[in-house]
Amino acid sequence: MAATNFSLLQISDFCFKLSSNPQISTISINFKCPCRHQCRKVRLLVCNAVYTEGGSRTKSSLGKEKVSDSEFEPISALNERIRRDHGTRDAAKPGLDSKEAEKYIQLVKQQQQRGLEKLKGRSKEESGGVISYRVDPYTLKSGDYVVHKKVGIGRFVGIKFDLPKDGTEPIEYVFIEYGDGMAKLPVKQASRMLYRYNLPNEPKKPRTLSKINDKSAWEKRRTKGKVAVQKMVVDLMELYLHRLKQKRPPYPKCLAMAEFTTQFLYEPTPDQKQAFIDVEKDLTERETPMDRLICGDVGFGKTEVALRAVFCVVSAGKQAMILAPTIVLAKQHFDVISQRFSMYPNIKVGLLSRFQTKGEKEEYLRQIKKGELDIIVGTHSLLGNRVVYNNLGLLVVDEEQRFGVKQKEKIASFKTSVDVLTLSATPIPRTLYLALTGFRDASLISTPPPERVPIKTQLSAFSKENVVSAIKYELDRGGQVFYVLPRIKGLEEVMGFLEPSFPDVEIAIAHGKQYSKQLEETMENFSLGKTKILICTNIVESGLDIQNANTIIIQDVQQFGLAQLYQERLSALEECRELGQGFQLAERDMGIRGFGNIFGEQQTGDVGNVGIDLFFEMLFESLSKVEEHRIKSIPFQEVQLDININPHLSSEYINYLENPMELINDAEKAAEKDILSLVQFTEDLRRQYGKEPNSMEILLKKLYVKRMAADLGINRIYVIGRMVGMETNMTKNVFRMIKDSMASDVLRSSLIYDDGQIKTELLLELPREQLLNWIFQCIGELHASLPALIKY
Repeated sequence: MAATNFSLLQISDFCFKLSSNPQISTISINFKCPCRHQCRKVRLLVCNAVYTEGGSRTKSSLGKEKVSDSEFEPISALNERIRRDHGTRDAAKPGLDSKEAEKYIQLVKQQQQRGLEKLKGRSKEESGGVISYRVDPYTLKSGDYVVHKKVGIGRFVGIKFDLPKDGTEPIEYVFIEYGDGMAKLPVKQASRMLYRYNLPNEPKKPRTLSKINDKSAWEKRRTKGKVAVQKMVVDLMELYLHRLKQKRPPYPKCLAMAEFTTQFLYEPTPDQKQAFIDVEKDLTERETPMDRLICGDVGFGKTEVALRAVFCVVSAGKQAMILAPTIVLAKQHFDVISQRFSMYPNIKVGLLSRFQTKGEKEEYLRQIKKGELDIIVGTHSLLGNRVVYNNLGLLVVDEEQRFGVKQKEKIASFKTSVDVLTLSATPIPRTLYLALTGFRDASLISTPPPERVPIKTQLSAFSKENVVSAIKYELDRGGQVFYVLPRIKGLEEVMGFLEPSFPDVEIAIAHGKQYSKQLEETMENFSLGKTKILICTNIVESGLDIQNANTIIIQDVQQFGLAQLYQERLSALEECRELGQGFQLAERDMGIRGFGNIFGEQQTGDVGNVGIDLFFEMLFESLSKVEEHRIKSIPFQEVQLDININPHLSSEYINYLENPMELINDAEKAAEKDILSLVQFTEDLRRQYGKEPNSMEILLKKLYVKRMAADLGINRIYVIGRMVGMETNMTKNVFRMIKDSMASDVLRSSLIYDDGQIKTELLLELPREQLLNWIFQCIGELHASLPALIKY
């Protein structure tokens, strides 16, 4: 038979013909695959499944050709997709009933509004609670890439006066180059539709320019971005709602706090005062664990906010852990905390570090477990399995971005049981993103203390003369100097040319591979002012505060990351040199390298489809309409599948099963519980007995269809002639989101929503088994959209 091009829907309609013709054993069919990988030609095998002891085999004229279960067998493919999309996260989180969900969703919406209010220091428009990231055309430069909301990605050429079609007075037009021509837009219109095209990673150049005469391609890209945004919002909702369910008694208002705060020698800035209030309310007025970001430049008072939180928690008889990315920073925190709590002899402070002997560490671990240490300071070793806390109440994380993925996951695991306070000068984009969207509380300390002056940043080619001149200027006014390099091997070379220039000045080298005692002594001497020039790697960290070190020389600056030394792109560093702009710099970082995924550190590739600015606007729009994309599941027992197909298991297969009636009951119970339980049951069945015969497969498919329908809020599936109908409680907005999420173009174009029903008309009336297969496929496609919907 000649090869013919068919759609997937036509294949389903066509299959039943083959079963009635015993002469046809194979047929090659080219079809547009619904998966994202656009598979090659598929050979469809038409054969009879025969159960044999130990599994099943197929009789086919193509005996030598094998087809893998996961690639073509529909249940295996569905199981694989469900495992990938849902994983164990959904199963691990207890569900909410509808009343709880309503209450918590209102809390989420309030939190989102607070998140929008945090977006300070950025030009924005607010319309109906939706943030706009549109660009002013006059700020664009020739060659900049832009996104037109309706047309797509183009290259900005310029602005000039031109005559309109029906006018005599020239007006200003924006000229944009697209893939198939030049477009001109009145400036007023352009200002309502244009966004900068910023990408999460280099290069900033888009893959292709959009075409004016082919808006469908851009519409697909925008739809893909919209679905990605919606999935992100759902992930955040579920994470936040889960956190809201966790309870702990509010801490009592600490009467001794007033005395403790008098030890702070400086007048708090307005931002500091607000941060104090925010944290106090989190601890003493809320029943849910705190998860707050304190963002502010070095020396702006983040540590004081943390100290007051520690005092509140420790005064209530709980332990506090202070986590720092390096021992240098941990030692600084230990010294500050020890001095601050010195007048409270009943509060014990300890530092766990690699500087200690094995015996000292063991003693500290014992004291932590017994509750003899109230405040524990250290590096990532505090997250190890050997550290057992007696009554941990607060975790303070300094410069979270310097920890690895595993440490971040461990930190995240604390958030459901203890209060967490994160301090950062330049928070990682993911952390900042959570704060901006309101799913994480944030307090921004952007007002500098009165005595602080802005940082002067000078970028120039390397010159020994310039370096010596800058150091001499700093030393002459009694200050100290950091000289930072990206690699250890260059430190001695720098020492070699500095020593002759400053023969009477104490110069030292510091890096992470030095002996512990040596490094500790070096940093101690520098902090005390004995050492005037410290040549070091990025061990200094972005959070280290040596008040007398007012000059930092960074050699080979291009090899550092933004979080390491406040820079990754030199233009970002130059633009954010004013005091309090660590937050704005982190926002720039979000535009430079993306904000990742909240469940890991991978970058969000979907941003590249539309650019970050439009992506963010879509994000906030989705947040404002979160209730419109809520799907309500129904009990499994309420689903009616009106298809007259009741398979009978063969006696051979029944005899092979250990307890067939119990197995069938277990299948029903698994389907009744949730989709992951049904997946697990099917996988266990196949591991024990091999691939099931056709009759058992039909029974499983019916259970899958009913289970997935229940998850989707579909209470009845029926067939009238060629029309398949599904009665559902989903709204039209939810159905539209589901259609946007679907991978199959064929199903997307054939399904319609009509007054509480989803309908489609097949090309031909199908026999019952082929009809079940089609419904199984269709429901599976609809079910794949669930990650983009709120499910309560």
